[in-house]
Amino acid sequence: MLLILARHGNTFGPGDTPVWGGAHEDLPLVESGLEQSREIGRAIRDAGLVLDRILAGPLKRTRTGARLAAEKCGFAGEVEIDERLKEIDYGVWGGKTDGEVAEQWNQGTIDAWRERSIPPEGAGWSPSPATIQADVRAVLASVTRNLSQDNKVLIVTSNGILRYFHKLLAEDGAAQGSTNVKTGHMCAFNVTRAEATLSVWNADASEFRSVMAKSLEN
Repeated sequence: MLLILARHGNTFGPGDTPVWGGAHEDLPLVESGLEQSREIGRAIRDAGLVLDRILAGPLKRTRTGARLAAEKCGFAGEVEIDERLKEIDYGVWGGKTDGEVAEQWNQGTIDAWRERSIPPEGAGWSPSPATIQADVRAVLASVTRNLSQDNKVLIVTSNGILRYFHKLLAEDGAAQGSTNVKTGHMCAFNVTRAEATLSVWNADASEFRSVMAKSLEN
């Protein structure tokens, strides 16, 4: 089966100051984020992929993004809203800028999360990494029941949760390089009974189209 993962689009415009947006910062997509969501759908459509399921987290940015992608790729079903795909609650970091967080926690703690997916201690993040990992395993178990080549599933969620998908699916490769996914970017795994093979990680719509086109040629 083909599992496509996507991060929601932009929640900050050119004049906005970005802050840490977690489970309690239910930010809507700005105009560019709405267009990124449509572009995800177009990329899937242009690659000739017909989706069997679309799942999304419950926050506005993931719900809206998934529904716009569904419209553009011609998905005929209902987008499934799954609470297990809700972004991490960033505790006392939530709603703060990088500068505000760094004043109390230092830049190294921010970099540890962004570059190596190491959460800070004592910042009140929740759920625990073990709980998130269990939730992601459960979602994966649901979407991989049908491992036929024809089965194609899109999951739209947030950057923090996507790191755990990478950890579980990429296994030894999870520690190599950043697992960050930019807004509006896409990832894909080919999943069989024996293994999950990473096709692309953190690709914009154009790169995703190119990778999928090459895979279809093969």
